[in-house]
Parts: sequence; C-alpha cells; structure tokens
Amino acid sequence: MNWDDTTDTSAGERLVGPVADREDQAVEAALRPKDLGEFIGQEKVREQLDLVLRAARARGATADHVLLSGAPGLGKTTLSMIIAAEMGAPIRITSGPAIQHAGDLAAILSSLQEGEVLFLDEIHRMSRPAEEMLYMAMEDFRVDVIVGKGPGATAIPLELPPFTLVGATTRAGLLPPPLRDRFGFTAHMEFYEPAELQRVVHRSASLLDVEIDTDGAAEIAGRSRGTPRIANRLLRRVRDYAQVKADGVINREIAAAALAVYEVDARGLDRLDRAVLEALLKLFGGGPVGLSTLAVAVGEERETVEEVAEPFLVREGLLARTPRGRVATPAAWAHLGLTPPRSQGGGNGQQDLFGA
Repeated sequence: MNWDDTTDTSAGERLVGPVADREDQAVEAALRPKDLGEFIGQEKVREQLDLVLRAARARGATADHVLLSGAPGLGKTTLSMIIAAEMGAPIRITSGPAIQHAGDLAAILSSLQEGEVLFLDEIHRMSRPAEEMLYMAMEDFRVDVIVGKGPGATAIPLELPPFTLVGATTRAGLLPPPLRDRFGFTAHMEFYEPAELQRVVHRSASLLDVEIDTDGAAEIAGRSRGTPRIANRLLRRVRDYAQVKADGVINREIAAAALAVYEVDARGLDRLDRAVLEALLKLFGGGPVGLSTLAVAVGEERETVEEVAEPFLVREGLLARTPRGRVATPAAWAHLGLTPPRSQGGGNGQQDLFGA
C-alpha cells in the first residue's frame, strides 16, 4: 500500500519508523494499489490528480509535471507508479542524492521515451547544477550539454521527448521557487485518519492471507502514527505473534499483546518516545529543559532526539518546543499516568544553562 523481526526500536531500526527498510520495500511492491480506485485515503489529492490525468489522456498529451510532498510512508512512490499506470507509460525511478552532477541528469533525461514518467524521490537533495539543468528540461524539453572546458567550451542543445516528472519531497520548503513553480500540479500528502488506516490494514491482511477481525485492525491502525507504511509493518509483526502464540487469527487482544512485546503503546509511542517523555517528566519536572541535556538523559544523540522522536511527540501534543527548551504538556503527564507538580514554571534553574 502507501506504504524487522526484532524488538529493537532504536533510532536506526524503529518498528514505528516511517522510513522503508529492505523488507518494507519488498512487501510494499506486493501490496501497492495499481490504480487510483484502489488507493486508500488522500481523497482530495486523488480527486485532483484524477482530473489532471483524465484531461491529459483526453488530449492525447503527456501529463503535467507533478510534485508530491509529505512525510515518509504516506504513498508518494505509490502515486508515482499509479500516474504511470494511468497514463499507460513506463516509469523510471531515481533520487535526488543519486544525481550529483548535471551529466548524471543529462544521461537519464536523454534516454527517456516519449511520455515516460520520471520519478525523482527526495528531489530537494539534488545538486544545484543538476537542478538548473532540470529547469529547461521541464519547461522546454531541452537540455544544453557542455562540451569542452574553458573558453573553448560549447553548449550543444539536446531535444528531449515530452515526459512527466514526478518529484517527491519530505521537505518542500527546501525546494527553490523556480523549481517548485515549474510543476503543473502540486499536492501535499496528509497523515491518515484511524478509519482510513483500518481499511489499509484490512486490505493488506487480505493480500497477505492473514485473518483479522475489525477490532484487531482498529487496534493496529490506532498505533500506526497516521502512516500506512507503519500500519503494514505492525500488521506483519502481529501476524508473526499470532502464528506463534495463538491460532493465527488476529483480534484486539492478540494485536495488543503482540504490540506490547514490541514496545509500541496504545498511542503509537515506542521505547525512544517514552524514554524522552519519562526523562522530561521524571528528571526535569516537565521542563523547560535544553535539547542537549534531554539527549544525554536518554543516552541518545541530540540529532536523534530532535529528528526522530520529537516530531511525533509534538504532533501528538505531548511535547512543546519553546525558546527556553522542551516542555511537557498536560497530555504527556496523563499519558504516562503521572501527576504534574504544582508549579511547572521555571524548572530547577540549572536546565536552562544548556540552552535549547
């Protein structure tokens, strides 16, 4: 769909991490929907994209360039493949980090067939020279290949067949306006609602030949952090537990017991998330506390806490970033079953020495 056999939920291999590992990639290939009708969720994006593709087919033209932004695991790659399928065109897949020189991009563009879809993942990480070459390729279907060096260098124009570029990014703000403006259709992928994820789980369970009831699917969906890829990963781990510890059928009790083994709680928090909250609440009275201090308290790198744990905690309203440091919200105290101190005003005085 839009989419680790250990209980290791470290920053590198988290069961609730949104980045696909090798196993995820293999399973996603089998679970991916083949057309917009099968794609679950993202209703507005699907409706708008359907109009774009239908109009292009009616004109007998290549579809406009498409930019998809959003968090990992929400279906950007899946939608790119659906675009190619709906247009009856082949698809070429590459990524921004793989294109470090303009020559790398020129080689890819010059080998495209007419109407082909070029999917460029993490487009914001492409090198600047390649990015500038892409401007002309998108707008005029032409690139200038530089031959020679110095004063004797010459630019040879190379005509390209019409193609559709589908760019995907997790950080749309890093795209320069000249590149962003050249996309005919842009869409932002939103996190999924539990009901939508429940449909994803049922569909995936059917394709994986796993027996699951409505309550079991709801339990998995509720712990999937709004991300289909995580829902599918949790389903596979619960399937393993059900096969070994039960009769292979997944219900609410089996799902809850399995995810307890993998340290994924009812709200989708894993070991790292809870460690951050527990340190913030128990050691620092709810904050404010500097990020570096918090990272030392949980035994992780500063970047791991900031980039891996905090985004979900902030989105769930469990943690707030302030100029003075990180602060726990009342919801964090309630989630861990702790009573906040009477005064959370200024912390212990030493926490602020380390900065935010």
